[in-house]
Parts: sequence; structure tokens; C-alpha cells
Amino acid sequence: MGHLANAKDEIYRALAERLNKHPVGAPVNEILMDILFRLYTESEALVGSKFPLLPMTLDKIAGITGIREEELKQILNGMADKGLVMDIPRKESIYYMLAPMVVGFFEYTFMRVNKDVNLKELAELFEKYFKSDGVGEEFSGTDTKMMRALVYESLIPVAVETEVLDHERASEIIRQSGGGAISMCACRHKASHLGKACGAPVEVCTSLGSAAKWVVRRGFGKEATVEELLNVLDHTEKLGLVHLCDNILNKPTYLCHCCGCCCQSLRSINELGKPFTHPSNFIPELDPAGCVGCGACASSCHIRAITMTDSGNETEVPGVNQEICIGCGACASACPSGSLTMARRSVLHLPPNNAKEKFIRIAMEKNRF
Repeated sequence: MGHLANAKDEIYRALAERLNKHPVGAPVNEILMDILFRLYTESEALVGSKFPLLPMTLDKIAGITGIREEELKQILNGMADKGLVMDIPRKESIYYMLAPMVVGFFEYTFMRVNKDVNLKELAELFEKYFKSDGVGEEFSGTDTKMMRALVYESLIPVAVETEVLDHERASEIIRQSGGGAISMCACRHKASHLGKACGAPVEVCTSLGSAAKWVVRRGFGKEATVEELLNVLDHTEKLGLVHLCDNILNKPTYLCHCCGCCCQSLRSINELGKPFTHPSNFIPELDPAGCVGCGACASSCHIRAITMTDSGNETEVPGVNQEICIGCGACASACPSGSLTMARRSVLHLPPNNAKEKFIRIAMEKNRF
């Protein structure tokens, strides 16, 4: 029976290699293999291993895999129910796309309570995987990031209000989406299975546009109006959480409200000291004369970009590490004296137009295009 086991291993190894071909990638190691064995059935792994790099229709995938369309449709439907595949309606057809690890089947695995898998076991495996050699570098090692930070709008200086574009405002991104979906925060849900979850709310993960329709259709979240999404935005901002958005200009698909203890992106900045998300177009600016040296700003920073240093006047003042600061505004919002404000950066970031352009940029930066 050894040859059967070897054949099965080869199928899952081929799946892992296929996932690693995605622009974002998924470095292949034994931990990844353990994850895939738990999430994919053997038939799903076989289909996934042969999946095209671009979204394709059922008949095209059937031709590639050699599986009859009727049988293949059942397999793909089961994979979509687990967040391993996304089925996307386009005009008269449905296009199927293999979900990458991030943003993809990691999030979908923990965006709901699923009794069909051992979530505690998977949480432990994903935790080990994200900390294993080369994985953090794979996810962060390009100039084009998967996510971008959004500054608290209440902190935008009046002097530059007219310069700030809609894609820089979380509220406008939500309004333009026309509504979306709310799901469990995958990172906090994962942390709860590790006994490490903080007190931040869990039901706050926001999906927008067509992504939200898919999330609702497949049971990963519940439909939410613009007003409900704006309430989540306001509530999480009052709690000092960080707003991270899909790093595209037009029709972003997700908006996260993150903490440095659970969020994989922010934790990775803390653990590796590398930017995992593109900063907002704002940066903290200090008025030393008004600073009382309380340290509230440093305490509120989720990525430890602020440290208190001796000012020479018997008080400490905050120093900002501009190499890792993402310009979210949590620090300025926490400042009781108003001496820490958010200023416009001298060089402004313009996101890729859409997801296709984003992934092309990432692939080119990794020499995978």
C-alpha cells in the first residue's frame, strides 16, 4: 500500500506547489502540507493542483483536469463552501478561481465556526506556519503590499481636507460600495483557539462589493448596510483599532479593523520589523511645546513605532520610527493634549487600480510574471 500513500502525498505536494505559484505565494514546507491535508479532500487536492492561474469556466477546468463537468461541479461547489475556491458570476457564466492562502483560505477557514474541522488544531498549525522560515519574507517582500492603512478621518488636517481623495477615506470606501458583509475577524477567531484573543470585538471583518456577495452566499458572513458598516468603523476607531484596506484604488473588497496582538499583518511587523501593509498618506507630527510626556501615544501604537525618549527638559517625548509607522492615527487619537497630530506625507501613495494590477505588480516584483 506504500505506493498509494506516495501517490496521495504527490497530489498534495502538487497542490502546495500550485498555491506557491500565486503572486503572494505560500512557501512549501511540512507545516503547509499538514494544513492542506486537513482542509482538502484528496479529490479536492487533485483538482486544486491542476487549477489554472487565471479564473476559468467549468468547461475549461474540466478540459484541464480530465474530470467530467457534472462531477467537477460538485467538487468545486464543495470547495467553495469551504473557501478553497471562489465562484464568480460574470455575465452568462461562472468563473472559478483557486483561493490563495492570504487573503484567501486562511481567512475563510476562521471567518465562521466550522464543526467539520478541528479549528484549534488548524489555529496551531497556521500559527507555526506564519512563523516558519521564509514565510514572513514571502508575504512582505515586495514594494506592492496586499493591504494599506487608512488614517482616522477625524485627524485629517483641515488645511489638506480638499486634497484627500475618496480612496483615502474609509467612510467613502464604504459608501461607494453600497453595503457589504460583516464576518468574524479570522485573526481574532484563530487567536481565541490559541487562548490568546484580546478583548477587541470579533464580528467586525468587513467585506465589500462583489466579495461581500460571495461571502454572504457561501455563509461566511451576514449582509450589512452602509449604515451598519459605518457603525462598525466608528466603534472600532473609538477602541483605537487600525483600519487596513485592500490595497487597490477602485472597489476595494475588504476593510479590516486590526489589533497588534491578533492581526497577522500587524503582528508580523512587530515580530520581523518589516512593513506588511502600505502606510497611509499621513504621518504623526509632534508639537513638543504641548507634549506632557504621558506616553499614551506609545501605548496606543499597535506596532511599537513610537518610543518615549528623554527630551532634556525632565520629560519624555515620543519619537516616531518612520520606517515602520503605517500612519493609522491611533496614537494621535489617544493624545490627551492634542500635541500629536497627523500630517500629510511628502510622498503620496497611489494604490494599483484593481486587483489584477496589484497582483501583476507583486508577480513582477518577485520575478514571477
